[in-house]
Amino acid sequence: MPTGLYIGGEWLEARGEGFETRDPATGQVIRDVGAASAPDVDDAVAAARRALSGREWAALLPVQRAALLFRLAELIEQHHEELAALETRDQGQPIQISRNVSVTGAAEHFRYFAGWVTKMQGATNPVSYPDTLHYTRREPIGVNALVTPWNFPLMILAWKLAPALATGNTVVIKPSEVTPLTALRLVELTEEAGFPPGVVNLVNGDGTVGAMLSEHNGVDHLSYTGSTAVGKLITRASAESNLKRLTLELGGKAPSVIAADADIDAAVRGNLAGSTLNSGQVCAAYTRFYVDRKREQEFVEKLAAGLRELRLGPGIDERSQLGPLVSERHRGHVQRLVDTGREQGAELVTGGAPGDGVGYFYQPTLFAGVTDEMTVMREEIFGPVLATTSYEDTDELDAVLDRANDTEYGLAATVWTRDIKTAHRFCEGIRAGSVFVNMPPIPDMAAPWGGAKASGWGREMGPWALDAYTELKSVWMHYGY
Repeated sequence: MPTGLYIGGEWLEARGEGFETRDPATGQVIRDVGAASAPDVDDAVAAARRALSGREWAALLPVQRAALLFRLAELIEQHHEELAALETRDQGQPIQISRNVSVTGAAEHFRYFAGWVTKMQGATNPVSYPDTLHYTRREPIGVNALVTPWNFPLMILAWKLAPALATGNTVVIKPSEVTPLTALRLVELTEEAGFPPGVVNLVNGDGTVGAMLSEHNGVDHLSYTGSTAVGKLITRASAESNLKRLTLELGGKAPSVIAADADIDAAVRGNLAGSTLNSGQVCAAYTRFYVDRKREQEFVEKLAAGLRELRLGPGIDERSQLGPLVSERHRGHVQRLVDTGREQGAELVTGGAPGDGVGYFYQPTLFAGVTDEMTVMREEIFGPVLATTSYEDTDELDAVLDRANDTEYGLAATVWTRDIKTAHRFCEGIRAGSVFVNMPPIPDMAAPWGGAKASGWGREMGPWALDAYTELKSVWMHYGY
């Protein structure tokens, strides 16, 4: 598999300083990967700009463009096991997650947006001018930079690439330097599917390459998934360059409220799934729990028991339920936040240390007796570290909502209750892009995904994603002469 750059339909040697990608289950180097220099980034943007107006791409009929996306979905499915194994080796997620979430989800997104290609429409509007026809057109926004994270490298790339191509755009992909391999393989498959040269380009590298794309005047739209801190840097760079459009899916600290009437066993199962998927390396992971005081002890005991039962091991092992964290550096970050929780007086119920053996494993960890101002209750940890606090059942739901909303983030939230009134009041009062009732945070390609507050701008997935990758043109036609 090539590990260089893909620009204008060619695999090229990178001119920047290369880097290593490692298997987080063993710490061993998998591949050396080439990193882009500034001239490489310029070349990739220029190739995308040429392809945007080139007849090989711009003149395709909608049904022909849809066929390319359908073909890419088929190729992903044909290489399902290969892609799943590659994702697990590079990122660490359990192979069952790679198969059933990452690879399957990627194929589904290309197929879903292939269906939209022939269904995007403008509208005619009854304007108040005589002898005038007004209508709208949806047109590609132009050259798109897709900057993707390391937690679900393949699937989140598909979230961005599928609607970008469906709407007739061209792209420059910048995968995370921690997990670049499935992005490289997917780009190979776009070539096999028959996308014209320059429509899809890829540049590897660290944040400096992402910064080059953020600042580049040749990029019309940048879609980024990652930390809020980097999202702010991207926003500044856009403002200081060409005011490119931004789609930002940023950090999260999802609250989970367990009401007095909740089915505790169902809540424990759902919150285990919602907090430990991919070792908690999920932006929407449930990590702070507000439990009715009468149910607190039962919930904490059962949640701790469930965490202790999870099998920690290499993702490639079919028996593993929890894989490693993505890197040694990230495991150190998680450990520092756990240590802070101890220092601030939180009660460590279980976990709190790295796993045994080689690799970047971390024990699933639960704190109880946490107060709202503690760091583990406020900062995104991005690991299998959970914090519980309680509330009195005499409190109004509004008081619990105030506590749950007391955060800079607003990506996802959940409530566990059998009372439909409580469910609706929570959904209305919580400030989050997605609210789940009695279920884990499971996105779907047909539903919008994105955050409020510092969790981001814009929405991915569903027809809402089409807005991010198109310009709406207003056409006025006077025929009274």
